Amino acid sequence: MTDTSTRDDDSAGRIAALEEHVAHQARTIEELSDQLAEQWKVVEQMRAKLNQLAERFLILEENSLEAPPITRPPHY
Repeated sequence: MTDTSTRDDDSAGRIAALEEHVAHQARTIEELSDQLAEQWKVVEQMRAKLNQLAERFLILEENSLEAPPITRPPHY
């Protein structure tokens, strides 16, 4: 009888350890998911800002004066 109760205690301990391990993994996965969602928001904000800056650059480029033609200096 002692052999069976020892095995049951050992199995119960192993199951408890596995449950604890799974709980830690679940918490870690949740934390990583939250961090990923937060980083995705930052990426989207940066993408929007980049698009705004690119549009602004194109507008400035269109409105800029033409570059003066390259000519020889008068002393040549």
